[in-house]
Amino acid sequence: MKRVLPIIFTGILLLGCGSAKNFVTADKAPIIATMDLVNVNDDRVLVSIDPALFTEDAISFYIPKIVPGTYSQDNYGKYIEDLKALDYNGQMLNVIRKDEDSWFIENGKKLDRITYYVNDTFDTESEVDDPVFSPAGTNILKDENYLLNLHGFIGYFKGYKEVPYELRILAPDALQPVTSLREKENNTLPNVAKTFLADRYFEVIDNPILFAKPNTSSFKINDIEVTLSVYSPNNVYSAKDLSAKMETMMQAQKAFLGEIDGTKQYTILLYLSELTNTDATGFGALEHHTSTVVVLPEQLPKESLEESMVDVVSHEFFHIVTPLNVHSREIQYFDFNEPKMSQHLWMYEGTTEYFANLFQVQQGLIDETAFYDRIMDKISNSGSYDDTMSFTTMSKNILEEPYKENYANVYEKGTLINMSLDILLRELSGGEKSVRWLMKELSKKYDRNTPFNDSELIDEIVAMTYTQVRTYFENHVIGNVPINYEDILGKVGLTIVSEERQGEYFFIGQMPYIDAQPADLNTIFIRKGIELNSFFNSLGAKGGDIITNINGTPITLENMRTIIGQSFGWDPEMDIAMTVLRDGNEITLSGKAGIPTYSDRNIVESESVNETALKLREAWLKN
Repeated sequence: MKRVLPIIFTGILLLGCGSAKNFVTADKAPIIATMDLVNVNDDRVLVSIDPALFTEDAISFYIPKIVPGTYSQDNYGKYIEDLKALDYNGQMLNVIRKDEDSWFIENGKKLDRITYYVNDTFDTESEVDDPVFSPAGTNILKDENYLLNLHGFIGYFKGYKEVPYELRILAPDALQPVTSLREKENNTLPNVAKTFLADRYFEVIDNPILFAKPNTSSFKINDIEVTLSVYSPNNVYSAKDLSAKMETMMQAQKAFLGEIDGTKQYTILLYLSELTNTDATGFGALEHHTSTVVVLPEQLPKESLEESMVDVVSHEFFHIVTPLNVHSREIQYFDFNEPKMSQHLWMYEGTTEYFANLFQVQQGLIDETAFYDRIMDKISNSGSYDDTMSFTTMSKNILEEPYKENYANVYEKGTLINMSLDILLRELSGGEKSVRWLMKELSKKYDRNTPFNDSELIDEIVAMTYTQVRTYFENHVIGNVPINYEDILGKVGLTIVSEERQGEYFFIGQMPYIDAQPADLNTIFIRKGIELNSFFNSLGAKGGDIITNINGTPITLENMRTIIGQSFGWDPEMDIAMTVLRDGNEITLSGKAGIPTYSDRNIVESESVNETALKLREAWLKN
């Protein structure tokens, strides 16, 4: 099929082209990036990248393989089609696609512009084993909404990431763009709805845009202007429905942060999914310096939606402290296609998640019992991962196995590393110093334009604090010694108690004892690193066992769901025969169903507490 470029858009793409460009080299003029959101072709958006004159004989063009905050290689270039390089006469230049994310253009001195089509990522989430995390993804729904995480649309030329960008967008009149990206004043270009400016490529991808029908609400948090934009496909929620809860939460966050500040503007882009085969299914959020993209199901009741928003947005907002301000050179000069990872995920994600929980108890949004329950959940969940793995080694190698599969532990043990450090600092300083104090001090020295050297941070922290802090880091963050949470909590007069409770055969609350392998959903295994209930223990099952048969029924995902449903009516005297694969050997386990029980562990106040521990707890939870 021959594609004909719409006449109206051709004029836009040609703006800035021609012999006049011969007088300006590419390092002296903005790169013009143009996107057509009106003339969508086969659910694809046409993009043009128009630089000034190159002096090199050959040029490489990239779409990011990975972006900051995701810690996974998503290869956004695989969503690019029909890339063409054109000279000043409109003739095509030879282009060699080196891999999914990069193109080599011969005769770079003749290059006028690049054009290509972009597919969105939401359409593919249900089709691939390892989809792009939805808040880092893109959506193209003609005349309805466009979620523009710009790393999925706009690329860069090798050696020219520090050149300014001018982003010109042709968009339907009914859709309103919401973003923290700086808008160009006095836009007079014909047919261009909006023009945005960025000082460098990182600023382009650091500012997502949501085009949707107007549904926004704004409020002030001290001197920070916050804008909430909501896309709700069935008009279930409006921004005004949710802004009151967000305002209360963010007021509490600002009170918690005190003098620590990172922005005067913050934008929350909330995309609510219908959960169809071509819609988002990965829920959560992705941080940026002055905004966050949040994806959640539209079907959530308001109370659950607000609770989820508090949890994820508070986490993302605290990222204005780290890594968006306090960060290493690996973050500052991030290589989108050959990344070098920092060793400090314990801080980037761990400190952030810890603050997202601590501020709620300190500011009275939750009580101490609720906070203790959250910490106990973190302790339990961290047991699913390798507790002897060096956190700095894991962080530095997070894109590789076996470290990659332990990534989610940055939210679990990462929180606990910071809690333990917080209590240690309180103890050593008589209640005066804390992790929040530490981040405040680091923020005085480092900001978004001043990174630290990755290998020097822990030495700096020790120099600011105590020699005991070095021992803590060497043992529990750099080293492989598990943290004794009983000892840490004991410093503030708390203890962990266990009580046997009746539960279900295959679940403890909402957490399953079993899981399916992502590459083969019909392979069902018993999860490692969690304390199994009496049912599995009495059979002699172990974490990692692959279940192949239960009482004569071959195990598939569908059959397992049926057995789980049947288990709610099992008689305790029922005989169970479970066949498993363990280290490649087939083993048959047998026993009675019994009444499943599990050990319910809770953090409670110790019966006898000295005055020192009480004062430390007061400083920790209230100061």
